[in-house]
Amino acid sequence: MQDLNTYSDLSRKIIDNINTVIVGKESVIEKAVAALIAGGHLLIEDVPGVGKTVLAKSLATTIGCSFRRIQFTPDLLPTDITGVSIYNQDTRDFEFKPGPILSQVVLADEINRATPKSQSALLEAMEENQVTVDGTTHLLDRPFIVVATQNPIEYEGTFPLPEAQLDRFLIRVTLGYPDISQELDIIDRLETEHPLSTLGSVVAPKDIIALQDASISVYVDQAIRQYIVSIVEWTRHREQISLGASPRASIGLFHTCRALALIRGRDYVIPDDVKELATPVLAHRLVLSAAARISGVNASQIISDILEFVPIPI
Repeated sequence: MQDLNTYSDLSRKIIDNINTVIVGKESVIEKAVAALIAGGHLLIEDVPGVGKTVLAKSLATTIGCSFRRIQFTPDLLPTDITGVSIYNQDTRDFEFKPGPILSQVVLADEINRATPKSQSALLEAMEENQVTVDGTTHLLDRPFIVVATQNPIEYEGTFPLPEAQLDRFLIRVTLGYPDISQELDIIDRLETEHPLSTLGSVVAPKDIIALQDASISVYVDQAIRQYIVSIVEWTRHREQISLGASPRASIGLFHTCRALALIRGRDYVIPDDVKELATPVLAHRLVLSAAARISGVNASQIISDILEFVPIPI
């Protein structure tokens, strides 16, 4: 691996640039960048007006990749996402008109407002980095990330994401409300113009690919691997959980820990990386039992309990 400081500095440039737009949410931004470096996809879930779309657009602008936004609505069709083959009378052949999914950064805005049929149009791209239309497969350029935003599912006019779709997202983050000083800072920054209007890219796509390739070389001790698998295994044996995390969750937590270590200038993963990322990587993948939902228990609380129970590697 090349100089660790080089990769850490690249990551820091991305985080600092987004920080000029998103106030007081550095931990969330760091996790978003970790998802990008790990080659996964990001789900931002929170109430309206806290900056979900702004975070997604800031990330896309910062890394200098091709960007398309898809506004998910109930009348959105799968072909509006993937593209469609249209007959050309001049050439007497079908021509493929690519959809917005064939970009490097795709913002799926308010993803839970589209029907499950349209939501599922993202599945192949998110899992295999390719799109198949009319029997022809189109590969997606690296880096590729879907950044989806959604409001909580109890809001009216939404379609909850199915388990298979949620499992494709590497990390789910929430922004939350700012405190008083942060909200005053936001007002000051927006007094004359939106910070997004002057935001520029600070890295190139090749830099993101270099970060992704470098994260593969981050060392994960066998004890840490066992720790990751044990945490995921325990989600399958809790009474409050009717459907635990899949092996994809173990793999996702493994890759995200390596990305976070790289961001922080380390070429090895420590237990604290696993503990910090367990909830954002695992919580959205769990299906709680009816009794747990009635009693008000949430997935984050269950994962916290599991982390207290599973021995930490020494």
